[in-house]
Amino acid sequence: MNTKLTLNLDKVIIEEAKVYAKSNKLSLSKLIENYLHSLTYKKNEAVTVSPLVESLTGVISANHIEVQENYTDYLDQKYK
Repeated sequence: MNTKLTLNLDKVIIEEAKVYAKSNKLSLSKLIENYLHSLTYKKNEAVTVSPLVESLTGVISANHIEVQENYTDYLDQKYK
């Protein structure tokens, strides 16, 4: 069901939006509807992980990160 909506927007923005909508073969109403939908749509889909990413999980250990932080601290002290 469509409902009429009145908006007060800057004239320049409206004109630019009309040009954008026309170049994308959309009505201004559809353009705004799509934008509002993208703001309010909530994805409930689970994120799928590719087999490659799954195989790389755990390759970098927490110890590696700790060593990197310690080395960064060392360099900070060395070059102060």
